[in-house]
Amino acid sequence: MNNLSDIGLIGLAVMGENLVLNMESKGFRVTVYNRTVQKVDDFINGRAKGKNIVGAHSIPELVASLKKPRKVMIMVKAGSAVDDMIEQLLPHLEKGDIIIDGGNTHFPDTNRRTAYVESKGLLYIGTGVSGGEEGALLGPSIMPGGSKAAWPEVKPIFQAIAAKVDDGTPCCDWVGENGAGHFVKMVHNGIEYGDMQLICESYHLMRSLLGMTPDEMHLVFKEWNEGELNSYLIEITRDILAYKDTDGQPLIDKILDTAGQKGTGKWTGITALELGIPLTLIVEAVFSRCLSAMKDERVIASRILKGPEASFKGSREEFLNNLREALYASKIVSYAQGYSLMRAAAQEYKWDLNYGGIALMWRGGCIIRSVFLGKIKEAFDKNPGLTNLLLDPFFREKVEKAQNGWRNVVATAALNGIPVPALSSALSYYDGYRSEKLPANLLQAQRDYFGAHTYERVDRPRGEFFHTNWTGRGGTTSSTTYNV
Repeated sequence: MNNLSDIGLIGLAVMGENLVLNMESKGFRVTVYNRTVQKVDDFINGRAKGKNIVGAHSIPELVASLKKPRKVMIMVKAGSAVDDMIEQLLPHLEKGDIIIDGGNTHFPDTNRRTAYVESKGLLYIGTGVSGGEEGALLGPSIMPGGSKAAWPEVKPIFQAIAAKVDDGTPCCDWVGENGAGHFVKMVHNGIEYGDMQLICESYHLMRSLLGMTPDEMHLVFKEWNEGELNSYLIEITRDILAYKDTDGQPLIDKILDTAGQKGTGKWTGITALELGIPLTLIVEAVFSRCLSAMKDERVIASRILKGPEASFKGSREEFLNNLREALYASKIVSYAQGYSLMRAAAQEYKWDLNYGGIALMWRGGCIIRSVFLGKIKEAFDKNPGLTNLLLDPFFREKVEKAQNGWRNVVATAALNGIPVPALSSALSYYDGYRSEKLPANLLQAQRDYFGAHTYERVDRPRGEFFHTNWTGRGGTTSSTTYNV
């Protein structure tokens, strides 16, 4: 029994290798397998040499090496590769054994796979793992969901390898059934898209409006990272701006301005549309990457389409302070939208999500880790039924204090022709959310005019619908009332 491994892992790419080394460093014996078995030998004779890690050259060999209930973690590319691996594993596993998908899987796939694997008498976990290569090795944020009966079996391993906050609490806890873990990871990635875009827009304004050098911007981000904006993404931006190429020039100026993406931000936006949640900032961040990829078109358009020349004549120090306020307020909006999406999903899929606990899981190890998240946990600890972060006294006060600077930044950017889609959409969301009345009354009249879609009246109870024969040529028949 002592020669059996605590867990098996399939997929020795960067994340897989580092998770294995992390597990072994915490006292767990791990068996590894990779479809290309040469990778197994290379790993065992390389980074894993002399460690309590066992190589397997087949799935039966992997399964036979594990303690019961067997725990097999899959770290392969999301999609059909996960389904294929599950099918290869099932004939060799027994009732109560656990399959774990640690990839960036779309949560509906985890919903489906949980039901399927459970129908075979086994247990399934779909877990988000955030923190990149370094996090996987030193301590990631881990967001598990799926078969709840599996949690006690994997909890000691997951919480041992996860990042820890200052008091030692692990950045890992049970999220919810079926796809809840991968859903929360998806929202995490969506917020990550938003945070990165907000930082990039701040950088763009410093460079193109204020004419700052990378070294000057480095000092600004260094200062920001020592205050309320302290976070991993601000920290790495500080370091990136100071990094020099082999010729001594800033490397940032030599990187092509086209951004890639792997789909999680897009999934977040699509899910928000399906659930009717205005995830405006994150969707703008996704579209900004799409626009950046149109490099050749933008080069041509830049020679044809005219706009104002950027020119700044005010106080640089004052504007930078306004920009810091705009970034902070917009960040609050991004998280408010993300949490609204999680709340809607919890209602739709009958998940019991612990919103403060999720903030705690994001405090360390993950890409969006920041001191900011501690305040989110406090907000939900005080009011578990909080409908929107903007209504929490702490965040309400912060946004109100930042308003003037935020508005000045968005207006100045527009007047100088510098695009700030995330900063401006965050402000529009804030103004829309705080508006008792919006122009949707006219929109409903338009819909009723051309499509007899009906409307409600302010002088009648909610839930009563009316149709007007606007032209005198229509009848009294109205369309069915429904919302997509």
